[in-house]
Amino acid sequence: MAEIKLIALDLDGTLLNENKDLSEENLWALKECIARGIYIVPATGRTVYGIPEPVKNIPGVRYAITINGGKVVDMEENNIISSSLMTPEQTIEIMEMAEKYPVMYDAYVEGRGVSEARFMNHLDDYGLSEGVQKIIKSTRQIYPNIIEEIRKGGRMVDKMCIFFTDKKLREEIRQLLNKRGDVLVSSSMGNNLEINGLGATKGGGLLNLAAHLGLSREETMAFGDGENDITMIKQAGLGVAMGNAAPFLKEIADYITVSNEEDGVAAAIRKFVLK
Repeated sequence: MAEIKLIALDLDGTLLNENKDLSEENLWALKECIARGIYIVPATGRTVYGIPEPVKNIPGVRYAITINGGKVVDMEENNIISSSLMTPEQTIEIMEMAEKYPVMYDAYVEGRGVSEARFMNHLDDYGLSEGVQKIIKSTRQIYPNIIEEIRKGGRMVDKMCIFFTDKKLREEIRQLLNKRGDVLVSSSMGNNLEINGLGATKGGGLLNLAAHLGLSREETMAFGDGENDITMIKQAGLGVAMGNAAPFLKEIADYITVSNEEDGVAAAIRKFVLK
């Protein structure tokens, strides 16, 4: 196995525990890697602004794969290394379709979440955990009408999300979106869909960043637990699934560590990197 020089880490369900906290054991492992010159890279469906401060503020954490690979960013220089975004027209079409169903939707524009009061005041209706609700409330800007805001702004959209109370409806809308052929659909929770522009995958983001840093695929390691981590686990030189990961991710991983509640990230880093 090649020497690992870059480690990409999904956050929710992977690096963070169920309370959305970074454990001391995982923090120690990340700092030890950085001290050895290894790049530690958050790889998340969130924007840069949604990366928790305890992770983003670790000295040496400079790069991030955000919005499911839609943007790879240099946080120190505030530069975008690669991007695959949605057009305003695509986003508005999907939102107007979503309006026909009992769902909640929002979007991210230039790293900021945009939502409406009619959604934010009813987060409990969508079975969102207290931790997820806290993240949503802290990362959304409220507008009277999201569609009109996007139409008026005319800016490219990072990604959009749709939240459901009905899993059957979730699959129905997923099929409708897949038939479009101009967006990528994934999920990070059992009750949501995340819609990105074509080319936006964590795996693609990982390879783009590795190329930017002059590294080979074999020198990368990635951790994940869910559907939006599939491409990253496949593309990495060493793909690690968490003990709490979905069965389909465990099937394609090179290694399965213990769960996020048992510091699975630190355990695998000790085994393969800090040996």
